[in-house]
Amino acid sequence: MCNGQALIRFDTKLAARTRLYKQIQKAVEADMFEISQGCPMRAMAACWRCHSTTTGRPLMTSLRIAAALAALSAALFVFWPNARTAASAEEPATGTAAPEFIDADHWLNSPPLTMDSLHGKVVLVEFWTRECINCIHVLPHTKALYEKYASKGLVIVGVHTPEYDEERDLVSLRDAIGKYQITWPVAVDNSYRIWNAYGNRYWPAVYLIDQNGRIVYHYVGEGNYDGIEQRVRQLLDKS
Repeated sequence: MCNGQALIRFDTKLAARTRLYKQIQKAVEADMFEISQGCPMRAMAACWRCHSTTTGRPLMTSLRIAAALAALSAALFVFWPNARTAASAEEPATGTAAPEFIDADHWLNSPPLTMDSLHGKVVLVEFWTRECINCIHVLPHTKALYEKYASKGLVIVGVHTPEYDEERDLVSLRDAIGKYQITWPVAVDNSYRIWNAYGNRYWPAVYLIDQNGRIVYHYVGEGNYDGIEQRVRQLLDKS
């Protein structure tokens, strides 16, 4: 699911499908390499005529490759289940109450926060993870919002929900926070409790919460930085 500026990392529930994709890809590459041996035109390694005359293997191998390619295409379609939907599409404002920061494993840069303690503030919740290149691309824009609007009532809460096991390491996360100069509160969500409370599925994802604790805006992926800032200003103007 891609829309030019936004390449989204998907829910870890798709990990099994990722493994399937890699297994199929590896099998296809192995067959293609074997076919290419002895072919005078390596760039046309998939040529059926070259295959049948240089390898001496039965035509069934080519059919096996075709079947593998078809399976690969199917796996890709499953891997991107919403491929026809723009990745950066704005979710309709629901007006529902924002979930609490349920049982965060740790808090960094802040004591534990609650939605009750943030009443009257505009809150930007950003789901990210430290090895996500798209999350890293977004961080400078998040930092700019924090520096510009924190004194005017904006609170940013980064929710670090890991995709890979190594991203659960607290020491490495502290190092990343220092490296990227993240000074706003970060909830460490290794157990996925906050992620699940929001029903979130993607990295990075932004939720804007108004002064009454209601979600009024949701955006997935990179880009739309001016649009997010405009929403922040509109909410702050209501204070």
